[in-house]
Formats: sequence, structure tokens, C-alpha cells
Amino acid sequence: MSDTKRGIWLMVLTMLIFAMQDGISRYLAGEYNVIMVVMVRYWFFAAFVLTVSAKRAGSIANAARTKQPILQSFRGLLLAAEVCVMVLAFTLLGLIESLAIFASYPLMVAALSGPILGEQVGPRRWIAITIGAIGVLIMLKPGLGVFSPYALVAILSSLMFALYSLLTRYAARLDKAETSFFWTGTMGCIGMTIVGIWYWENMTAPDWGWMLILCITGATGHYLLIRVYELAEASAVQPFAYLQLVFASVIGVTVFHETIEWNIATGAALVIAAGLFTLWRAQVSAADPPSK
Repeated sequence: MSDTKRGIWLMVLTMLIFAMQDGISRYLAGEYNVIMVVMVRYWFFAAFVLTVSAKRAGSIANAARTKQPILQSFRGLLLAAEVCVMVLAFTLLGLIESLAIFASYPLMVAALSGPILGEQVGPRRWIAITIGAIGVLIMLKPGLGVFSPYALVAILSSLMFALYSLLTRYAARLDKAETSFFWTGTMGCIGMTIVGIWYWENMTAPDWGWMLILCITGATGHYLLIRVYELAEASAVQPFAYLQLVFASVIGVTVFHETIEWNIATGAALVIAAGLFTLWRAQVSAADPPSK
């Protein structure tokens, strides 16, 4: 119980750090191009990944050893592209609306786990997925004359991250977590450098300071997340991941003067409730497979 409580508090802290990272990304991407910002962030992240993977696997060679290099490479490149799309959504929609829509990705994971992983999704979880989809529609407000096509960028980001999550679970059938972590950081760094070097822009000294803070918060957040799952089971701490939306909303309102519209609050509440129910049903199904 002590470790679970520590894990929960660390998860809360991790979500606060990730929300801060989102806020800094939103600022920098508003001043410079998204690709360069993500590229520099990945340079620091790759160094962190190499250090952690080598320590946990015994050496970099052990961490890099995989039975499915194509899959692992695609995962790393997909996540890098998803980060670019998400940061772009921050600049187009703001933190609050982007992350509210992004919160639907666990429901996409549940919906796609059948055709991609061959997992069985029961009728109750399909009902939750449908309710979550209704929540997203409420946030988009289609047909009311205020639908923003920029919302499709946030939807694309959540779909890409859902696919990345499913491929990570698929890769785990043959590779260790350290190996997947290694390929995530290194391939993302390589891909972003090949593309991003052509989009280089000179940054001011203060903004380089913000970039350094962005890199540090990214590495710190990932390290704490690793510690979280070492201390507590994922099922105990995962519900607290939604606090990232809460913390980011505070930053969006206080720093970027965003507003929380009724449709965003209502839709996000439905999405989060459906996500928590889906998580609970997954736990029940894992404990009692025949019961769906």
C-alpha cells in the first residue's frame, strides 16, 4: 500500500511536469517552427534514452538487440511524427481543446485492439467507446457552424498515439521494455534530425533557456513515469493520467488566456468517464477472462 501511494503521488507529479512541458512546447512552437522544436527536444531525449536503456539492459548493444527491427523503427518514427502533430495542435487549438480531444486515445486503443492485436472487446466496453465518441463529437460541435477543421489535427494526433500504443504492446511479445524504449528514442531522434535540420531557425538566448527547461522536463517526466510503474501497478495509477488535462487547462487559462467552453468541459467529462470505465472493464476481464 505504501508503494502504491507513492506511485500515485509520483504519477500526479509526472502529469504536472508533462503539462508544464506541453505549455513550454506551445510557447516555443508559436515562436519557431514545430519541427525544429521537436528535433532539439529529441536530441536531449535520445541521450536520456541511451543512458537509461544501457543501464537497464547492461549495455547499449543489449538494449538495441531486437527480433523485429522494422516494427521497432516504425514505432519510433511514428511517435516522433505524433509529437509534431500534437505540438502543432497546441498552436492551432490551444492546450485545453487539444488535450481534451487527445484524451480519447485510450478509447481508440480499446476499439483497435481487436483488429490489430486480436483481443476481444466486450459489449460493455463498446458502449463506453461509443459514449467517448459522443464526447468527442460534443467537443467538435459539428453542424453548429463553429466546427474548427484544426480539431482534425488533434484527432489525428490521438489516433497516431493509439496506434503507437498498440504497436508497443505488439512489440512487447518478443522484445523487452528496454529494447522498445531504446528504439523509440533513437529512431525518433534520427528521423527528426534528418527532417528538422532543414528547418533550423536562430533562437534568442531566453528561448534557449526555455528549450533547456523543455528538455529537462521531458527527461524528468519520463524518468518519473518509469519509477511510477516500478512502484505500483498500472491499473492503480493510470486513472491519474487524466490530471495532465487538468493541469494543462490551468496553464492554458492562466498563461495563454484560453477559455474552457461548455462543450469542451462536457465532452471531456464524457471521454474521461468512458476511459475510466474501459480501464475498469479491462481489469475485470483480465481477472475473469470469460466475463465480458
